Amino acid sequence: MRISVIVPAYNEAATIAEALRRITAVGLDLEVVVVDDGSTDGTGDLADAFARDDPRVRVLRHGRNRGKGAALRTGFAAATGAVVIPQDAIWSTTRRSIRS
Repeated sequence: MRISVIVPAYNEAATIAEALRRITAVGLDLEVVVVDDGSTDGTGDLADAFARDDPRVRVLRHGRNRGKGAALRTGFAAATGAVVIPQDAIWSTTRRSIRS
């Protein structure tokens, strides 16, 4: 069963790479949908660089900041997994939570 992890991100350049590294290390059948919500600090570019090296990661962009709710809705609409989990770019969900 594929899991979609939705990562809304706004100006998270300091944390996005580590968050993506941790999410993709879970060891499950995942797709990761990063929604860059109009960041101005290079968050989207860092996510794009990660996605180039890991085909499970996709990056979507909002042209301007529309808020976390809009970023989540964009990610949910793009998700293809049977289960969808939101995950902030600041790592707070544990591997155990995703596995459950």
